[in-house]
Amino acid sequence: MEEPNGGLQDLGYSGGLGIADETVQELLRTAWEARANSRVIGKTKVGAAVLVEGGKIFAGCNVEHKFRSHDVHAEVNALTSMIAGGGSQAIAIAVVSTRDHFTPCGACMDWIFELGGPKCRVYVSNREGFVLFDHLAEELMPFYPF
Repeated sequence: MEEPNGGLQDLGYSGGLGIADETVQELLRTAWEARANSRVIGKTKVGAAVLVEGGKIFAGCNVEHKFRSHDVHAEVNALTSMIAGGGSQAIAIAVVSTRDHFTPCGACMDWIFELGGPKCRVYVSNREGFVLFDHLAEELMPFYPF
């Protein structure tokens, strides 16, 4: 969420964990850098970055396959990289693309709930350095059966 002065608010994580502006910016930077590595057959490049306690960040991008059912979404790529890198629970995820309006798809939200939980903060950005919106996972899918 952008403040009138152009900076980010200190976007808190429910339960008292505040996510500092610098950390959000690093999360966004990492996601945009990962997006540059996307392998697309279509036209939409997506990047994602996951934050875990302690401040470690894991990146992912979408990797498309000629058999589209095999596509790997950026969010899933970042979340599984977190697991491969020794992380266990996401506290925040940034998803970036140049589309005007988007959110993580339902399958990606399943993964966010699985590896981050309902209080995982989800940032969406459609241009570098800017948060289009942020919500807790449970706000994006209020009827999720967790």
